[in-house]
Amino acid sequence: QVQLVESGGGLVQAGGSLRLSCAASRSITSFDAMGWYRQAPGKQRELAATITTDGSTNYADSVKGRFTISRDNAKNTVYLQMNSLKPEDTAVYYCNAQIVLFGRQYAYWGQGTQVTVSS
Repeated sequence: QVQLVESGGGLVQAGGSLRLSCAASRSITSFDAMGWYRQAPGKQRELAATITTDGSTNYADSVKGRFTISRDNAKNTVYLQMNSLKPEDTAVYYCNAQIVLFGRQYAYWGQGTQVTVSS
């Protein structure tokens, strides 16, 4: 069983910064990719950023240039540095880990951390 524990959420003013952390219960190099998704009230969960084992990253257009995803394999932790935050970034942010085994994709989720950006 994989556990992903997020931390670092909170309340911040527009233009401010936060860094989210996602600590995994096992080596993150065992996953094909890890990422951050977010879900705002009344909206579907959406991708914010992903990072693969080789360090390739992908960002939603809405966060490009403001958010940076990174990983520390030694600490089994993935980070999301969020700068120039906007009120529309307000959401619950979820850590995600994915692995493909024998042709099947498995996804694991954390419990989420709330990010609130005030105007």
